[in-house]
Amino acid sequence: MSGRREEILDAAVAIADDRGLEAVSMRAVAERVGVTPMALYPHVGGKTGLLDAMVGRLLADLPAGKARRSLRDLAHAARKLVHRHPWAATLLFARPAISSDAVGSVDRIYLALLDSGVPEAEIPRLERMVSTFVIGFAVSETAGRFQELNPRGRRDEAAGRALPGHAALGEWLARPVDWDAEFEADLDDLEAMIQAVVRRAPGVPGTLDEPTDADP
Repeated sequence: MSGRREEILDAAVAIADDRGLEAVSMRAVAERVGVTPMALYPHVGGKTGLLDAMVGRLLADLPAGKARRSLRDLAHAARKLVHRHPWAATLLFARPAISSDAVGSVDRIYLALLDSGVPEAEIPRLERMVSTFVIGFAVSETAGRFQELNPRGRRDEAAGRALPGHAALGEWLARPVDWDAEFEADLDDLEAMIQAVVRRAPGVPGTLDEPTDADP
């Protein structure tokens, strides 16, 4: 990445961190960098190119990881990324991975699944599922969907009508949630599901937790 392009993307990310994604414009970025808006175009194109490049700028910081643990490492890194930049989830969900860095992060997930013995035909589907879960979990934490307690009381009480499922789970719904522990448990379940995909493919060795002969 050229020095000027990196400076532009750092400025765009800083504006989004300070004032939200809606504050990012070619004019605002140019003012922060100290150039005219037209001077940005050779480096990022227009507003669409700028947003795509911002996605790549963030994803470039995700670790490459190694072999069987890389998928879990990437999941933790992506969750931390959304915690640091809550606005990033909007771009990650709304825009395709088309920049070099963004495509590279997807490729790392592909390689992690390949190294785990997942059949090639299943990998695009599993990558979409894993990515959607991780980003969705993190944005639910940062945007407020996950709350320890509804500010108006228990959800079924706030709804003003009987909800039998909530009533049956009342004891558990009232307990505080350790979101770190829940994330780990969810990753365990994802790994178990991926292992099941591996096992049902005839003649394909390996799981996420059991090294194959090819593992170091």
